[in-house]
Amino acid sequence: MFLPGSAVRVTNVNDIYYGFQGLVQRISDGKVAVLFEGGNWDKLITFRMSELEVVETGKKKAGK
Repeated sequence: MFLPGSAVRVTNVNDIYYGFQGLVQRISDGKVAVLFEGGNWDKLITFRMSELEVVETGKKKAGK
């Protein structure tokens, strides 16, 4: 599920941003606006939901 603030990765191998990771900024009409930040540049690009996957972030807690 995509929510604003979620980390996502581009999975469309035909896209110039393939493999890039960014943050979801907004969702509208089945499209997702993703913010890419890198060093001295920021870029906001819109993708179809099918072109993205959620990236798991943070450490997983060990079971007791």
